[in-house]
Amino acid sequence: MSTLSFSIIQTNLFWEDKGANLANLAEKIMGIESFTEIIVLPEMFSTGFSMHPELYAETMDGPTIDWMRRLSEKKKAIITGSLIIKEEDKFYNRLIWMLPNGELGYYDKRHLFAFAGEDQHYTAGNKRLIASVKGWKINLQICYDLRFPIWARQTKGTESEYDVLLYVANWPEKRNHAWKTLLTARAIENQCVTIGVNRVGLDGNNITHSGDSLIIGPLGEVLYHCAYEEDIFTITLQKEEISNARSQFPFWKDADFFHIQ
Repeated sequence: MSTLSFSIIQTNLFWEDKGANLANLAEKIMGIESFTEIIVLPEMFSTGFSMHPELYAETMDGPTIDWMRRLSEKKKAIITGSLIIKEEDKFYNRLIWMLPNGELGYYDKRHLFAFAGEDQHYTAGNKRLIASVKGWKINLQICYDLRFPIWARQTKGTESEYDVLLYVANWPEKRNHAWKTLLTARAIENQCVTIGVNRVGLDGNNITHSGDSLIIGPLGEVLYHCAYEEDIFTITLQKEEISNARSQFPFWKDADFFHIQ
């Protein structure tokens, strides 16, 4: 129970082409040979970062959810990533946490990227999702959420709320310095492992994505980094290393207490 294995998939995405994306990702997922317990896909993995939810949204019993369920069962691993979901005439950028037994949890992106008009097409979520796996706790967030540290901040208490902070993203190359810096900051300030999974390639708006997917340890150490190329990387995390960092440097004890409304 002291270890947890993640496989992250940094990939190009076919612009607003669900069939091509799901076929490509299915091949990559089924091709993972290493033992893995959680497989992470980028933000809006079936379409790219589309502002046309009325054309590409699905319901929670739609084909992409079914695709995730079938693959999760086959691989006997959790699969997570976000896609466009319609619910009660509203559209959400929704991260799905699909378990091998077919059960799921979800997180709706809290901070919508107004710079690209996301707030004009999607509805913001208002609840965090912290998943539990083998005694590990994983805080699940999406892309632009990274810029808002309070939403990710461990609240002061007798123990940490989570061990891993996970971001799925379509973060552009032109702001990759912010991406890399903020992922590192979130890891250090929350004394957790931070995982950022981004796409590569050119999207339909002529925006380049450099990937720069990262795994950062609780002291800010880089455990993995890949830029510009498609890559599939599996890592086994040791919970003892997180506990040791928190014990050796108990900065969390001096944190401010706060409540998010």
